[in-house]
Amino acid sequence: MQDLSAIINNINHVLEVKNAVRDRTLARSRELIRHCANAIRATHRGQDDQARALLDQAGDVAAQMLAEARQYNDLECAGYTQDALKELAEAHLTRAIILNRPLPTPESLQVECAAYLNGLAEAAGELRRFALDALRQGDVAQAEKILGNMDDIYSMLVTVDFPSAITGGLKRSTDMVRGVLERTRGDVTTAVRQESMKAALQEFEQRIGMPINDHTAILIEDEPDEEPAPGSSQ
Repeated sequence: MQDLSAIINNINHVLEVKNAVRDRTLARSRELIRHCANAIRATHRGQDDQARALLDQAGDVAAQMLAEARQYNDLECAGYTQDALKELAEAHLTRAIILNRPLPTPESLQVECAAYLNGLAEAAGELRRFALDALRQGDVAQAEKILGNMDDIYSMLVTVDFPSAITGGLKRSTDMVRGVLERTRGDVTTAVRQESMKAALQEFEQRIGMPINDHTAILIEDEPDEEPAPGSSQ
């Protein structure tokens, strides 16, 4: 049994090294997610310099994470690793779409296709937020443009028809995009109708040559005086 003791000692050493890599990979995945979330926030605020700097940091962390994790296939494919890479794809795609830049590819981001597709789906949720911000600022045209981008994302995602084991549960993400898309379409449609009604009212006011409130006041002034109550002195 002396051979068994040596075998177990060797296995313990191998697993100890692997566990250390796992701990570092997990810590880096959390750091990566934090940088990506802050980059998306900066993009929404129009702070592109800060967003680019955060994405650069995120890229460095992702490279370090993958350099070690790729020694062990199960660590590279672990949920926390792929979730972090999905966030990286989401942050880059959100920025590219909002700023009307060329879309990054999975190869350029060094992420798996499944992580890229799910990141694209989650970017649609960020686009809804951007569209709602545009509506609050009265920029209906920008909201309509973003809605078109969201529609394009959904139209492309539904063409990816493979088992969830390959796509990382993309069907569930695509269903989420459909719901977000329809809610956003309803919000934008309401805003467009309000803008049309506002324009029609302004055109009407200009056509009659006076504000509606002034016209109403004149009508009130033209009403006849009240008749004296019965029995009152004339």
